[in-house]
This record gives sequence, C-alpha cells and structure tokens, in this order.
Amino acid sequence: MAAKMTVPLRRRDAPPEFARWAALPLRLIVGYGFLVHGLAKWSRGSAAFAGTLHAAGVPAPQLMAWATIATEILGGAAFFLGAFVSLVSLPSIVLLAVAIVKVHLPYGFSSIKLLRFSNGRAQFGPPGYECDLLYIACIVALVLSGPSPWSVDSWRRHRKRAAYSGGGD
Repeated sequence: MAAKMTVPLRRRDAPPEFARWAALPLRLIVGYGFLVHGLAKWSRGSAAFAGTLHAAGVPAPQLMAWATIATEILGGAAFFLGAFVSLVSLPSIVLLAVAIVKVHLPYGFSSIKLLRFSNGRAQFGPPGYECDLLYIACIVALVLSGPSPWSVDSWRRHRKRAAYSGGGD
C-alpha cells in the first residue's frame, strides 16, 4: 500500500501571499494622477489656477492655488513612492472633497458625458465627481492596507523593527 502524500494547505483565514501586493497598483496610479494634475497646474502658473479658483468662489485663491499645487505634487510623489502615505492622505482627501463641492457636484456623478461626435472624435462635457470619489476610495484603501512592497513606508517599518530588535542597520 502506497503512503498517502499530504500537501500542506494554507489557513483559510490567511490572505494569499500575493495579497500584500494589491495596494501597489493603487499607490502608483494615485501618485501618478496627483503628480500629473499638480505639474499641469504648475506649468501654467499659479496665477492661472488662482483665477479658476476665484471664479469658483474659493476664498484666498492665490494661497489656495499654491496649497493645491503643493498638495498634488508633494502628495503625488509621496503616494507614488509609498512615503508617508498616512500623512499626505488627509490633505489629499480634503482637496478632493473641495473639488467635488466647488467644481464637479453640479455636473452629477458620471465622469463621462458624451455630447457629440465631431470630425470622427468624441466631444465630452464637464466631468462629474466620480473620479474624485474613486481617488478618495483608493487613498482610504491605501491607508487601511498599510505599506505595500517596494515602498518607502515599508522600508522605514522594516528598518524600525530591525533597530528595536537589535538587528542594527
């Protein structure tokens, strides 16, 4: 009689080994998105964006323009690198909430409003708040999931644990 071979099973409540990588694509797309938006505002100049904020009724538009640009560029870089994600999350969510209320809310939920086709190209109307909500959901997921692999926060956590355990560098 042949011996029965058993294969060790993973505990049912343990996440699969690849689950720790789930936040990586979120982190990269949120970081890239914030960076692109911040750099676009910066390249046009803060005065141009301040004019937009003034027209939207945002108080202290010049100050808020710089605060927005800084939040998007610094926050975007932080998300992209996975550095201080918990710290940059709150100002980023506040920025998105203000954008929802001051800009996107009147246009409804949907981000895609096909108006017509002209010369074989789609023409779209103003976007709703859908993308802002998706960004907020991704940021919340990043904070709740903790540092992902290949992140500065993961490296910092590992380094801190090594220092506390007497592991040195």
